[in-house]
Amino acid sequence: MKFKQIDAQNQRVEQITTSHLVVGIDMAKETHVAQATNFRGIVVSKRHLSFSNSIEG
Repeated sequence: MKFKQIDAQNQRVEQITTSHLVVGIDMAKETHVAQATNFRGIVVSKRHLSFSNSIEG
């Protein structure tokens, strides 16, 4: 079963092209943080986006 999951993940990764922007999000109880990288995984900006886990955030 684990091999099927790995194969599916590899197929999704192979679909990423130079025109894609990859955004990683760390979701937490009070504050979420997002960081953008290019298709190679290189950080686009040293700044990250933080926002609270609330209606306003």
